[in-house]
Amino acid sequence: MPSVDVPVALLGYGTVGASVHRLLEEQGDEIERATGHRLRVVRALVRDADKERRFAPATGVLTTDPADVLGDSSLAIVAEVMGGVEPAGPYVLELLASGRSVVTANKQLVARRGAELFAAAASSGAQLRFEASVCAAIPVIKVLRESLVSTNVHKIVGIVNGTTNFVLSAMDEGRTYAQALAEAQELGYAEADPTDDVGGGDAAAKLAILSTVAFGSRVPLEWVAVEGIEGVTQEHVRAARALDMRVKLLARATLADGRVDARVGPAFVDVRHPLAAVEGPFNAVMLQGDAIREITLEGPGAGGIETASAVVADLVSIVGTTGTGFLQDDPVWHELERLPPGDLASPWYLRLEVEDRAGVLERLAHELASEGVSVARLVQQPVDGHATLHVVTHEAPAGRVDRALAAIRALPESRGDAIAIPVVSQRGVENLGWA
Repeated sequence: MPSVDVPVALLGYGTVGASVHRLLEEQGDEIERATGHRLRVVRALVRDADKERRFAPATGVLTTDPADVLGDSSLAIVAEVMGGVEPAGPYVLELLASGRSVVTANKQLVARRGAELFAAAASSGAQLRFEASVCAAIPVIKVLRESLVSTNVHKIVGIVNGTTNFVLSAMDEGRTYAQALAEAQELGYAEADPTDDVGGGDAAAKLAILSTVAFGSRVPLEWVAVEGIEGVTQEHVRAARALDMRVKLLARATLADGRVDARVGPAFVDVRHPLAAVEGPFNAVMLQGDAIREITLEGPGAGGIETASAVVADLVSIVGTTGTGFLQDDPVWHELERLPPGDLASPWYLRLEVEDRAGVLERLAHELASEGVSVARLVQQPVDGHATLHVVTHEAPAGRVDRALAAIRALPESRGDAIAIPVVSQRGVENLGWA
């Protein structure tokens, strides 16, 4: 059977775009053998066609005119790797509305405008694929949409940002936050402006996408409670180690009683938990469901070639499955409500600074007990007339913990700011032990 020639266009030709082109060139024979299609990059939209590039395309491929891509009906498949919501959003919508399939690596676009994109694809019969928008080379979207379609996934816990995981891993080895971030930037794991990564915005967009696909209901980005790692210090890292835990930035989504809770923030992770061992720029996603109990997908979650591999896999899937089924459809099939932010229960690590004198512990215990927060473990470190208390609680709703801490902060014996960090463990806080 003769091979089918498939012209492909790229929106963007930076690190990821160039890597997509290179993979299609280098692996073209293997792709053709597997699919019967030869994928060729024939157009790439760029801002500056004269810029020097490591993998230079043939003459005539680069263009600065969007009409050369948007107006060319012979380009049946387009990969969007330019990033940002504007102008990528209007470009992708126009392509989908005209019946052309799109692969995107753009997490912010899918998280913010996914409903519009899928509506346009459904109307025209085009495909929209977005594996690379979440965890680069880790095929978590494919697993959720295909392998686990009947599994009833009800919980997602993951490390989905390589920059923050590298920084926290370096801090665990003794570097300060500033030193760890500078090292990440030097090695190319962090952008010159790392705000979206360290502030949690990148992970939040990915979690909104994962939650939408896993739960079959639109989870808007606004539903994701976000806290970054800018406030994590060596004191937090040392406290976690003393509790036989590690500090990780976790993305967590839970389906409870037909309602969704989604949040990104630092957590103390038990060293026996699979995510505690994920180091450096790697990502990992744990999925829990009725039929599977629990599975973990781990691998490189960032990088040009890693992201490009996911883009190419989606391109190959499109030419192999055109017109065949549910992957063309919006993963959303029902509407779930948002769980009130303070309702989800978790064990907690509390750090409290108080005067070191008689009766203070009793006052603290009273404030915690009045909100139904039960103490599982406590360590007291006296220093110069003050005491730092490291507390691990049993499961308690976040709202109750917040109210208890507000009352503790108001006590005349309180010194410094009382903080709470969720604890993630699979063996129960009673069995965590102390180092």
